[in-house]
Amino acid sequence: MPSSTTDPSGERRVALLTLGCARNEVDSEELAGTLSSGGWQLTGEAEDADVVVVNTCGFVESAKKDSIDTVLAAAETGTKVVAVGCLAERYGTELAQNLPEADAVLGFDHYTRLSERLDDVVAGRALASHTPSDRRTLLPITPVERQRASEDVAVPGHEWVPTADPMRARLDEAPVAALKIASGCDRKCSFCAIPSFRGSFVSRQPEAILGEAAWLARDGVRELFLVSENSTSYGKDLGKEYGAGRALERLLPKLAEVDGVDRVRVSYLQPAETRPDLVRVIATTDGVASYFDLSFQHASASVLRRMRRFGSTESFLALIEQIRGYDPEAGIRTNVIVGFPGETEEDVAELERFLTEARLDAVGVFGYSDEDGTEAATLDGKLDQAEVDARVERVTGLVEQLTTQRAEDRVGGVVDVLVESTADTAPEDLDGAAAIGRAEHQGPEVDGECLLTDVPDGGYAVGELVRCDVLDAEGVDLRVRPIALRARP
Repeated sequence: MPSSTTDPSGERRVALLTLGCARNEVDSEELAGTLSSGGWQLTGEAEDADVVVVNTCGFVESAKKDSIDTVLAAAETGTKVVAVGCLAERYGTELAQNLPEADAVLGFDHYTRLSERLDDVVAGRALASHTPSDRRTLLPITPVERQRASEDVAVPGHEWVPTADPMRARLDEAPVAALKIASGCDRKCSFCAIPSFRGSFVSRQPEAILGEAAWLARDGVRELFLVSENSTSYGKDLGKEYGAGRALERLLPKLAEVDGVDRVRVSYLQPAETRPDLVRVIATTDGVASYFDLSFQHASASVLRRMRRFGSTESFLALIEQIRGYDPEAGIRTNVIVGFPGETEEDVAELERFLTEARLDAVGVFGYSDEDGTEAATLDGKLDQAEVDARVERVTGLVEQLTTQRAEDRVGGVVDVLVESTADTAPEDLDGAAAIGRAEHQGPEVDGECLLTDVPDGGYAVGELVRCDVLDAEGVDLRVRPIALRARP
């Protein structure tokens, strides 16, 4: 029997569970706004809901498994479950056939009418599962022709409009929020399937981004985390009046001037597209975090060519030198893939040389695995899983040493910390600190955090920006002592 039934008052309750990246978090908040305007009441507990909507991730095997496990766990409560998101978009009917525990599997094209689809689910009306297609075929090949065409194509995270009832509802009260600046990707990386189910690259209009930023700031957001599949491409499909290929350099200072915003952070920069002017703007603009999330993926030129990417150890180190020429304390993070088909011991050694010389703040290490429909899945030279795992362990061990050293280099310096939790809000998670937050070089969730000690009487509130001395490093985390509360302009 279901653990809950529809409220006698007629209110329908829905729980949203989000997996994957910050882009999915934006999509979930847009879905929350859509459902709220459709008469659904949001609840944080699956057991209290009439329907649980699982916003799935379809990026790598571990994420797919987590998404399926989440659907199964929700179904075990007896509540009706609907799968949406990347896994649902990517596999659709195949997922539905292999996951009968889901009452519906819906794609991006269902998002604007999700309230009605959930009505159907509650009423027991059968819904046809999403039929996948290559979403790159839905928009013109030429970027400048896409803006008008995209009005008729579902692009999750692009529906916010400046009305009294905006099509987004915050799902938490965190002082940082993701803000989508674009969706999709035109790159042809041989290991990545994302463009096939997220579609071609489409920028959001600057006016919409600035409007949503102001709305988020009025809701208490102090840090804007700009997300997309490829932020360095932002604006290439906009007209010359927006600067075309320089649109991001123009947008960032405007976002930093939004009333109430203390910090703007950009995610997912492609090294091959990271222009000198963009480096300068990110590293030197007040209110823009001097933070570079660079998708290097590897450093061996031969591996990068098989990945259908560009670069080498020397070109990547030159980019890092350029960044640190503007700001020696700039935060730089990346992800790397090891065990790619054809990767040799020499290739791994070249990656290790790059990582050692680069002195990055954070590195995600992933073992290669085949992804359906990608070129890499057809390549020869596949490595045994045991060898892939061994290389992951080897590179991860090096990364842990290097990032720890980089954090230790910051001891004795000064950082500005955005307070994200206090003893009042999360007493069990503070590890002996009076408050926890993040410095400019630390991105949300993945780059470590700052633990504040010796906090003055009265403490600090979530969302305040505090200048601190760095006392010690614990891995990538920093122990810091407050100097003063940073006043807002």
